[in-house]
Amino acid sequence: MDIWIDLSNSIRRLAALDAPLFLTDSAVGEEEEENLQHLAANLAGEIDPRRIVPFLTCKHTLEYCLVYAERARARGLEALTVVGGDPGGPPRCLPHAYLLRAEIRGRAPDLDLGGWVNPHGDPDAQGDFVAAPDFGADYLLTQVVSHHDTARVESWLRAADDRGIDLPMVFGVFYYRSGRREALGRLSEFFPVPVDGAAAEFEAGATPAEHCARSIVALRGLGVKNVYVCNLGARDGGRRFEQVMREVDRLAD
Repeated sequence: MDIWIDLSNSIRRLAALDAPLFLTDSAVGEEEEENLQHLAANLAGEIDPRRIVPFLTCKHTLEYCLVYAERARARGLEALTVVGGDPGGPPRCLPHAYLLRAEIRGRAPDLDLGGWVNPHGDPDAQGDFVAAPDFGADYLLTQVVSHHDTARVESWLRAADDRGIDLPMVFGVFYYRSGRREALGRLSEFFPVPVDGAAAEFEAGATPAEHCARSIVALRGLGVKNVYVCNLGARDGGRRFEQVMREVDRLAD
């Protein structure tokens, strides 16, 4: 209950800053119902539902996923990011997210559906996957990247351009709350982390907000227009977001 209260306060603060919110589940798909129900019960009338974009993984029964999409649309949400889901936990109802997007089209055809791409993977393979006629996404979110990964981002952008991929893309950056190598090493079990580069910057005096802002500024330098910030946290998410944006403005001057 305390977490949901903190999350509500952060959402209100972020909404006041005109920031959309991509609301994840617990990574293995066990809390998606909870987040949708919480938003409807506690923030109805306060937050424009079009600013909220939940994630839906395949880690449920197919019927659950389809009903979830219908309920999201009925509550005024206009977009849903559909991904496969991490290993472990419940099994997937379908082996790939594009198959679930196709099913959702039949039940909630006016929802904008998001897909997922990983700039750390082979750019040609990723590009072929997204360019396939059955990919079925209206926009893309990426795996988190940083100013340590600009070469990979550039490779993905070239691959997308070569294939004529013109979907809106939102690149992820991670808010590292600690620069301790042990903590960074644990995170690297879940996604690519520039352990040495990030640790060195924190050791040199960079704050979490400054380190995050450097990634945003670097992405803007590559022509990236849309960025989401991951791991802001339920309790202090709004305050941390404001700190990051102040650092972005400072570094861009």
